[in-house]
Amino acid sequence: MKFSKGLRALILILLLNTVLNAQYLYKDEVIFNPAFKVEIEKLGSELYQKTGISLRLMMLKELPDGMNIVEYEKEVMKDFSEPTILLTFSEMNNKVDILASEPSLYKYFNKKQILSPISSPVQAFIIALLSLDFSDMTSGGTILPLLAQKAKKGEVLGKYSGSMFNGYADIAEQIADNKNIILENAIGNANKTSIMIVKVIFYGLILYGIVLYIKRKLYIRKQKFESN
Repeated sequence: MKFSKGLRALILILLLNTVLNAQYLYKDEVIFNPAFKVEIEKLGSELYQKTGISLRLMMLKELPDGMNIVEYEKEVMKDFSEPTILLTFSEMNNKVDILASEPSLYKYFNKKQILSPISSPVQAFIIALLSLDFSDMTSGGTILPLLAQKAKKGEVLGKYSGSMFNGYADIAEQIADNKNIILENAIGNANKTSIMIVKVIFYGLILYGIVLYIKRKLYIRKQKFESN
């Protein structure tokens, strides 16, 4: 489909306007994708209109020298007067964090779950079983498991945008659930449920293999003991 020069110019102006007036994708030194900005702005704007909470995303190339990610977030937070939650990613430092402007905001989302490096309860159980440490089995991570995945050349930015939008949407949806509102621009639970089913089956098979391996080892040890 061909566009006239006037229509192309209008589309370009609208895209530039979205970029220049970005509020919720507060900094982007990594992705530079207008479509990514549009999706963040749509979800962030709706969340703010319905809850009064600003959920902002920062995509940094690298943190300033001598500053850790929390220190940087605290400096940026001074720019905002309304209740704000900052989701921050620094590519070169390989860091992700979430900071709220007010302690009371943390009750609307589960920071530990969102930033968990473990995606599913089954995976958490397997890791705990292998390490024999069941003290912390937090799972449900929506950012780090995707960031940890290997990406082919040319797909790294897609991995970054996918994982950070996934985490951004997770925070927004948790806030909405706790506020008893519906977000029209939310991802929804259908895709999450399908992914979870696949993960349960996958890690269930791994767990079954581990059990068979342990039983085989115990059987061999028993045979050796009886032969002696």
